[in-house]
Amino acid sequence: MTVSYSWTELGFYLLLYSFIGWAAEMGYFTIKNRRFVNSGFLNLPFALPYGIAAVLLIEALPTLRHNIPLQYVLSFVVLGTVWTMSEFFVKVVSRHNAFEREHRLIFYSNKSIGLHLLLAGLYLVLYLMVHPVIMALVLLIPDTLLKLLVTVLLVLTAMDFAGVIYTIRTKRIAHTGEIFQQRTIRLLDRAAVAIWKRLQKEYPGIREPMDLNKPRYVFAEGLCFDKIVWVFLVSSFLGALIEMVYCHHIDGFWMNRSSLLYGTFSVVWGFGAVILTVALQRLKDRSILLIFTAGFLIGGSYEYMCSVMSEIVFGTVFWDYSNMPLNIGGRTNVPYCVAWGLLAVIWLKGLYPPMSRAIEKIPALLGECITWAIVVVLFCDCLLTAGAMIRYTDRQENPAPQNVIEEFLDTSYDDTWMENRWPNMKLT
Repeated sequence: MTVSYSWTELGFYLLLYSFIGWAAEMGYFTIKNRRFVNSGFLNLPFALPYGIAAVLLIEALPTLRHNIPLQYVLSFVVLGTVWTMSEFFVKVVSRHNAFEREHRLIFYSNKSIGLHLLLAGLYLVLYLMVHPVIMALVLLIPDTLLKLLVTVLLVLTAMDFAGVIYTIRTKRIAHTGEIFQQRTIRLLDRAAVAIWKRLQKEYPGIREPMDLNKPRYVFAEGLCFDKIVWVFLVSSFLGALIEMVYCHHIDGFWMNRSSLLYGTFSVVWGFGAVILTVALQRLKDRSILLIFTAGFLIGGSYEYMCSVMSEIVFGTVFWDYSNMPLNIGGRTNVPYCVAWGLLAVIWLKGLYPPMSRAIEKIPALLGECITWAIVVVLFCDCLLTAGAMIRYTDRQENPAPQNVIEEFLDTSYDDTWMENRWPNMKLT
């Protein structure tokens, strides 16, 4: 029996474990460098990757029902993947390798694998022994006070995050190499200068000037936001088609395998391709066995987490492998993990390089326009799908709509429509 957390409690745990992670990292580097070091991305004392990983794990680990080895593996993979995706996000935002820190945590890096294994163990100990005590203490806080506290801190964190992003995007290195020598009277700029100085101190790579002799602009060059959008689009489309063909071969009839209300797109496949691309990019020149092992662990953990999250958020189950051999909680199994490993090798060594080159040949202006059109359309489709899913689950106990949005969802996407769209979907 797993614990059901409210969104307020999850927000509190996000902030709490972000603070604990920041404090541990700050203490380590302060002792190491013999001076105070705020090594976090934000100015506030929160290291969000630690909090995000913790929230994912406190939701997922209970489903493994005291299987300590598997819980450790899941902790290791989730922590590493969250950190890798966080680093990639920062690089995309900064548009250069400004945040290549000597003391960063890199998933499957030879320099930090021992530390990463240790952190995974600490996360598991924290979940097994410390989190129950924290959970009991949180229950003593009045609900209104907890909501107020979490809301205020989340708003402040969002403002801090926006301030750092603003600084990185606007206070770049000047072409002359001089960094903001002139004072400004604007409050926003003054705050940005202060943030910039802190970032320069803790992230020396940010001092690197832009290459002014760089050749003409190439659309989606390297691993950037535009490239990721196209990888997601193509992979989600091909993934949905592959699943449709596979299900037809196994069951003898065609079944929709799209994750969205409109279009043939599998979000699971799309995000899976993005995660494999970002997390394994640094392994592209390494051995096939290492890539296979990383894909085995990341892919299996990703499929497991997708199952857990869909059940928690939407109250639905889209696949159940309980009747298959070597299954892990019915959410994934060893043969499918092997398939993820093989897919990682095929993707990294065979499919992604030519796809990347083909994407980069798209005319720059046309590519940017199409990319942002894709982002807007897919965002609306995902938002509408999420609303329809949540309302479908809620409608089983509360059939009468409470507002105009629920009335619209009930009229447009009733139970018959939803069950025809996803015939293998089960309520939990």
